Amino acid sequence: MGALIDGESRPRLESWLAGATGATRVSVADEGTLGGGAISLNLAVTLDIDGGPQAGRHACVLRAQPAGNKSGGGAAAPAMKASISKAQEFAVLRAAFGAGVAAPEPIAACGDPAVLGADFYIMRRAEGIGAGHKVVKSDQPQRGLARELGRQLGRLHRAGPDTPGLENLPVPNPSPAIDCVHAYRDWLGDVAVRDAVLAWGLRWLEIHAPPPGDLVLCHRDYRTGNYLVKDGALTAILDWEFAGFSDPMEDLGWFCARSWRFGRHDREAGGLAGREDFYAGYEETSGRRVDPQAVAYWETAAYMRWAAIAVLQGRRHTSGEERSLELALTGRMLPEIELDLLRHIRSLGLTAAPAASVGTGLSGDASEERVA
Repeated sequence: MGALIDGESRPRLESWLAGATGATRVSVADEGTLGGGAISLNLAVTLDIDGGPQAGRHACVLRAQPAGNKSGGGAAAPAMKASISKAQEFAVLRAAFGAGVAAPEPIAACGDPAVLGADFYIMRRAEGIGAGHKVVKSDQPQRGLARELGRQLGRLHRAGPDTPGLENLPVPNPSPAIDCVHAYRDWLGDVAVRDAVLAWGLRWLEIHAPPPGDLVLCHRDYRTGNYLVKDGALTAILDWEFAGFSDPMEDLGWFCARSWRFGRHDREAGGLAGREDFYAGYEETSGRRVDPQAVAYWETAAYMRWAAIAVLQGRRHTSGEERSLELALTGRMLPEIELDLLRHIRSLGLTAAPAASVGTGLSGDASEERVA
């Protein structure tokens, strides 16, 4: 994809923004591409707005759907619908911001390809450090930050399928858990059969799938590395492209997975502190109790999902679709992720009676739980 904002497209963008913000004139300064977006193109822009309710200078981010990437997948991963559309993402951001979540303020969204040749939206820019290895670098547990992240997630989970503006988000069927298992199988293709650990992990997730319950708006990538911190305080929660309706415990399991502790495995809540601080903050604002057993299930699902992503990212490199050292290294992480998966399931105990499967027609025989 060439330059999104150039001499030809800039006047179209400025004209569209003037109409979208009720301004008499808008000028846009492109300050370059921001890092950290695996799916979206992120541009730092400054808007000078004359007239209207938003008059003034605004530091913003323009998030665009790259041309040819309508679902977040690629030629090497045709079955992976990794991200929602930019229109859906903007609606999610607006709902989260309206619920008091520390999401960047949404400004305007555009689905007209005549403007920039891609769907995009503009949000206010936030300051802070986002790199996970830097965020967790603290001699003492960051209990206050962990608790605040729990509070933020609790506020987000107040939204659901009945929330105005979220009507176009799909609802999982037959259940969030089984929906995820089906998605992972689709993403992995024949690897799900050839790789014994992944095949066993998928079977375990089917057998132990929790029954359908409350559906809430989940971030679905809520983890260290996807929020900003300045002077030890949370400033913004980023990367909403995977958001959707799911079991509320999915976000908690993903956040606590070993994969996102950045070496601080003694601090199970995102490498920041113990789970109790994160859970306490969540219960404070969500109005629901944390179910440790359900969180453990979704943490298992987190390892499976991360394994599937590693396979797909590595395939993007080896297929020649996108030559990238980062993608190649991600693909090489699969054995480590599989080890985390096996260790986690072993820690749960394999002798407990399996939960009734949901819509799978599986018997759930105890013999199917054995590793070997």
